[in-house]
Amino acid sequence: MSAPAERAVPGSYRPALRAGVLVGGPLLDGPATVHLVKDTGTGHSFKVGPREAFLLARMDGTRALDDLGAAYASAHGKRLGEAQWRQLLALLGTRGLLDGAPRPAAAPAKSAEPRTLWRGTLRLVADADTTTTRLHRVLRPLLHPAALVPLLLLVLALEAALVARAGEALDATRALLGNPVLLVAAATLLWLSTALHELAHGVVARHYGGTVAEIGLRWRLPMVIMYCTVDNYPYLPTRWARIATAVAGAVMNLLFLLPFGALWLLAPPEEATRDACAALVLLGTVQALAMLVPLPPLDGYQIAGQLTRTIGLFTASRTYLRLALRRDPAARAYPAPARRAYLAYPAAVLLVLAGTGLALWAAARHLLTGT
Repeated sequence: MSAPAERAVPGSYRPALRAGVLVGGPLLDGPATVHLVKDTGTGHSFKVGPREAFLLARMDGTRALDDLGAAYASAHGKRLGEAQWRQLLALLGTRGLLDGAPRPAAAPAKSAEPRTLWRGTLRLVADADTTTTRLHRVLRPLLHPAALVPLLLLVLALEAALVARAGEALDATRALLGNPVLLVAAATLLWLSTALHELAHGVVARHYGGTVAEIGLRWRLPMVIMYCTVDNYPYLPTRWARIATAVAGAVMNLLFLLPFGALWLLAPPEEATRDACAALVLLGTVQALAMLVPLPPLDGYQIAGQLTRTIGLFTASRTYLRLALRRDPAARAYPAPARRAYLAYPAAVLLVLAGTGLALWAAARHLLTGT
């Protein structure tokens, strides 16, 4: 593939990206718009501009350079010259992205975290993607709207009941905190919910064609949590697929509460398990909603990034606000969509944190004073 880059590029040459090269959609990166490109064979990833991405998306081996040039000129109002074609093809060939080009060495693997008694990670399965594929095969019927919509309606009904009977659930939580046996049982169930939360990310990603790199345990004593690493998340086929993958964990947490909610709402008032289930529903709901707060590294932050189509939303928003507050001329270089995203994000975070703070204050007051 280096020959076309060194000599005149024949118009009949049909460039093709190597199998396994992924090209993502447009994303805001500060004032710029970029596309993410990844070679899954080596693990190398890059950022390219919209014009380069336009060409990469069409390099499938069926279009000659003349056809690509005509399409590019129609979309962008200018043709690429011979030198520009040589430069682009040389860059792609050097990075091993073109079919037939020498593939560079794989990206260095992340060094494993030193495992000690107090902190570390432990893989639980040798092939996380195969394990997730099997889980997806079993659970796929539940992801069909005919099954998922009724389940989500039940979740909404349970949450509405929780709001209507919040005082009862808070009283039950106060009683739970004073009962060590029930508290340990509730903590165990909530830990199980976090494990299902992580697996839900992997199953939904697999549903949309993604892959799972690792499933394991991570501990920072006294905390021990399960993790599921979704590989190639930015390259899932649609923005909805990425949002669904990010929100899947919190939805799993809430679905997990349904049987306990039924026991709470349907059991006789004198049943001892009734209050324990009420407390579990309240604590489990807090756990699920906490993951949707739009701050890194929570799931809500991933959702916010997808809604705003941005990379590094937290840092980029902070940078833009500093420029805007200083009336720096660089702030005017940001396109309108970027300005809206970088202003809306901190406003949304403040709103969420204010609402969360008020809810926690009211809950703490009720727990401490009973009012």
